[in-house]
Amino acid sequence: MPEKPITGEKRAFMTGNEVVAWACLAAQADIMYGYPITPQNEIMHYWTRLAPKYEKKFLQTEDEISAGFTTVGGVLAGARAFTGTGGPGNVLMQEAISMAEMMRIPTVMFIQQRGGPSTATVIYSQQEVTLTTYGGNGEGYRIVYSTASHQDLFDYTIKAFNAAWKYRFPTFILGDGYQAKMRESLMLYDPEARGITMVPAEPLVGLPGTPGVDRDPAHLRNTYNTEEELLALIKGYQAEYDRIAPELAEHEAYDCADAEVIILSHGVVSRSARIAGRELREKGMKVGYFRPITLRPFPDAAIRRAVAKAKKLLVVESSEGQFLKLCQQSLCGLPLPIETLLKPGMGITSEEIVAKLSAWRWG
Repeated sequence: MPEKPITGEKRAFMTGNEVVAWACLAAQADIMYGYPITPQNEIMHYWTRLAPKYEKKFLQTEDEISAGFTTVGGVLAGARAFTGTGGPGNVLMQEAISMAEMMRIPTVMFIQQRGGPSTATVIYSQQEVTLTTYGGNGEGYRIVYSTASHQDLFDYTIKAFNAAWKYRFPTFILGDGYQAKMRESLMLYDPEARGITMVPAEPLVGLPGTPGVDRDPAHLRNTYNTEEELLALIKGYQAEYDRIAPELAEHEAYDCADAEVIILSHGVVSRSARIAGRELREKGMKVGYFRPITLRPFPDAAIRRAVAKAKKLLVVESSEGQFLKLCQQSLCGLPLPIETLLKPGMGITSEEIVAKLSAWRWG
């Protein structure tokens, strides 16, 4: 048996893509299937450097379509498999993810967002929110964690593998190009040292015994012959997703109890939003901050509690309203005006948020 990649806890300073590779090792991942695309390439590079030391594997496929389907195949065979991509690669993997949703195959994918549409830039954006939360055909039964820091990347990678295998829905870590490339410190740890038990990966096909005699047959279907069959299936999935959503939904909130204005943001932009909120508080302005960590399922109950006493909301994101739509859907029926600071494909600083809110008329 190879030694554990991480024992106990240790402080590290590395890029976000390197964090993902180490986190996958900590989560006991077996194999990565992938195809190169910026800005996630180094997940593959770091994984291939580390994997042989710990008896792990890697397969580079001919394109992202193949990477998606080989990941699904690896999971079916019982491997704790994962892949990573971004931008056009995320588009190409949607067919495999739709199949995984239908067949309840616990795939894990890392999305490092880049600017779009199409090739656009290889740098950064938050323009893959709609694609990742509701992409593909069907109803979007997925788990999507939006990370804001390298510590998030590590923590939620471990959580993603457990959520995928526990609930049997495709699970995403939604990062971005800035997180992928920048360096910052974080704490690496062995999940076991923190009392985290990894949900075991088990094969979904090739099980011992004769189906129908020694065990129940495995019905792993993604094709249905009648509308009634599909309706019954989807209604069952929806009921189950609604049941587990409160267990999965996560958020951060600060200074919302008496806030007149609440800043809504997600992912790396939340770092700026949180700083801006604190600076404005120091100036005597009643500003709060709310960050959904799960974009799917969205923390509906929590956000409605947070904004209960607010007079206005400010949605800040690096896309042209994709996150805004999730917020509006969650807050439907509340008579709250929503202002926006939308910069697709651009970083957003705390100074910009402070300037926008300082220019408002208060009271």
